[in-house]
Amino acid sequence: MSAVACPVPPEQRPLQEYEQLKQSWFFVWPSENLAGLLKPLAISWLIVLPITVVVASGSWVLRHDPARMVVSGMVAAIALPVLLLVRQWLGWSYVHKRLVSERVEYEESGWYDGQVWEKPLAWRQQDLLVATHQVRPVLERLQQGIGLAATLMLLGASLCQAL
Repeated sequence: MSAVACPVPPEQRPLQEYEQLKQSWFFVWPSENLAGLLKPLAISWLIVLPITVVVASGSWVLRHDPARMVVSGMVAAIALPVLLLVRQWLGWSYVHKRLVSERVEYEESGWYDGQVWEKPLAWRQQDLLVATHQVRPVLERLQQGIGLAATLMLLGASLCQAL
């Protein structure tokens, strides 16, 4: 890979962006397994839960129905984990897109001088392997997390209506 002269600054190369993402404390959550993703999401949900229950208690209707108030707060607290999942999805899908692309868009010194560089075949093959075997499983875990969050929100909303 070093035999090819590459005009792309090192920090803008897709493999380097992948490595930076993988080393980030936030983006590393889904990189190993689904449990590694769900644990911090559950913690964030638990941290926000008391706040959402207090906010729900401000409703006159819910104040007189404690069960619905708590369930409403629980459903509302899922918003933070959903936002975290969306942010992770955006980061990982951006890197995936850059890895599978045949060209690298980069900036030499600022937003006004964007360039495009065609990846050599060896770079494309390596990037495609990383995208397929490293990044795609992370995106699948994030999809599972988003699906679980959506399911929990629907179940919670249904439970709130049933009460």
